[in-house]
Amino acid sequence: MNVKEYISSGILEAYLLDEVTPQERMEVLRMTQLHPELKRELDRTETTLKSFAMKASVSPRKELKNMIMAKAEQALNGARSSKLIRLNPLPFWKYAAAASVVVALGTSYLAFNYRQQWKEANVALTDLIARNQRVAQNYNVVNQKLEKIQDDFSIIESSAFKKVVMKGTAGEPNALASVYWNATTEEVFLSIQNLKAISADNQFQLWAIVDGKPVDAGVFDTGFPGLLKMKSIKGATAFAVTIEPRGGRTAPTLATMQVVGTAG
Repeated sequence: MNVKEYISSGILEAYLLDEVTPQERMEVLRMTQLHPELKRELDRTETTLKSFAMKASVSPRKELKNMIMAKAEQALNGARSSKLIRLNPLPFWKYAAAASVVVALGTSYLAFNYRQQWKEANVALTDLIARNQRVAQNYNVVNQKLEKIQDDFSIIESSAFKKVVMKGTAGEPNALASVYWNATTEEVFLSIQNLKAISADNQFQLWAIVDGKPVDAGVFDTGFPGLLKMKSIKGATAFAVTIEPRGGRTAPTLATMQVVGTAG
């Protein structure tokens, strides 16, 4: 809890002028007990308001004074007869302030209005911060996508990467995928054009043929955007994709081969 912001909200002035709800009154009492600096500020504020009320008060006409005193006496007698006890009796300075109705109403209105503006400003600020965060998040997502596209294009257009087109096998004639392989850096990137849907228990696995033997180049699922970086491969002469149990295998299941292409 920021004590300075709590003080600047005008809640202490509103409390002293009885412009708070019962819940807010209990909150002020609780806060002043927890924070001694708030209790000191409440006392200073009461002293200031008392001084202001006394200085700003005007002497009413004798008839008005008599009427006010009569009403006060009537209210006091009524409270006594009904045995009502006020938990927080109004201090004397508030009765003095009543003699200057314009000043009291003006002070109450300003305190209430300032507090309402403070609440609305806080709500607006919170909403603005949330919207800015959403905009920043969206910007980051879009920026990351643009960077990914630029990176993919730099690989596709680079002469350092050899494109290996892997065409469908006899069992999957419509399947199609490509590999971009840099023989110097040994980097391998995979691009999927058309592979069939498979069960969640299985994954596709990329293989490289090195010295006539299949070498695991990584497992993958379809649906990824752009190019997918796979395991580094050295000295490949061909690439192929099979369907394997999720997590892959150490040796390919030739019966499930989907596409294959030579790197020569």
